[in-house]
Amino acid sequence: MTHAHSLKDMLTAAEHRCADQGVRFTAIRKRVFELIAGSDSGVKAYDILDLLAKEHASARPPTVYRALDFLLELGLIHRIESLNAYVACPCPDHKRGFQLMICQECGNVEELHDERMSEHLDGVASEYGFSIRRQTIELLGLCRQCH
Repeated sequence: MTHAHSLKDMLTAAEHRCADQGVRFTAIRKRVFELIAGSDSGVKAYDILDLLAKEHASARPPTVYRALDFLLELGLIHRIESLNAYVACPCPDHKRGFQLMICQECGNVEELHDERMSEHLDGVASEYGFSIRRQTIELLGLCRQCH
C-alpha cells in the first residue's frame, strides 16, 4: 500500500490505538501488523503464517487468524475481499467509508476516503430502508505507474 505515513508512524499509531482501547498489542499481533504494513500490496493469511513460522516455530493458523481478527476489529487493517488478503490502514481513525484502489498489474493498493461515495451510498440505501453498517468498495484497475 502506498502510505503517506512511514511504517514507524503506523506502528506508533497502532500502539496508541491499542493503549486507548485498553487492549494488549502482543508481540505476535505487532509482528503480524508489521508484516502487513510493510507490504505495498495485500498479504494473504498463509503468507503471513509462512513468514511467522520462520521466526516462531509455534506459529499456527489460529495464531495468525486471531491476530488478524484483532487488527481488523481495531481498524488497523482492512480485508481485501476480492483477493482474500489484508492491507494496513494508514489512517485508522477514520469513521467509515473507505475505498481501495487495487492495481491488477503491480498489486499496489491505495486507500481513499471519498465522503461523496459514502454519502451517495447512504442516500441510496436509505431510499430502500437500509442502514449501512460497513462498507467496502474495491476498485480494480491500473495504477498511474502501470497505466
